[in-house]
Amino acid sequence: MKDCKLSINGRNYNVQVEDKWTLLYVLREVLGLMGTKEGCGTSDCGACKVLVDGKAMNSCTLLALKMEDKEITTIEGLGNSDKPHPIQEAFVEAGAVQCGFCTPGMVISTKALLDQKSDPTEEEIREGLSKNLCRCTGYVKIIDAVQLAAKKVKELK
Repeated sequence: MKDCKLSINGRNYNVQVEDKWTLLYVLREVLGLMGTKEGCGTSDCGACKVLVDGKAMNSCTLLALKMEDKEITTIEGLGNSDKPHPIQEAFVEAGAVQCGFCTPGMVISTKALLDQKSDPTEEEIREGLSKNLCRCTGYVKIIDAVQLAAKKVKELK
């Protein structure tokens, strides 16, 4: 076991980790942050997306020890049921939340996209979410949600 200092959702954690532990494992099994989901374990589905220094990344293949000195944001760091982030609100309002399994990763990818492009085209949205899989919605409502989220986020500025 090695000491690992992680900055997650604006809070500093000192945890003991094994060399091979992924960030996803540490988030869920060590820290109890259950919002980030494990889908494939191979970086193919996007259910485990988190922001690392503002970039959407799959936590299932990131080694926790390599995440020191980086700012990590999980779905819990964006908002909660008492005070949801506008992106989370948009996903609910647009009906883009079906089973909910892919939703945290979709929301994280949307945050990264909207931080780069405040008014993305449908093509840019499709590209921004291309590394996230959903088996329920068919993506139409998800694209609608991202468009609505862009409007909501703009209104806050």
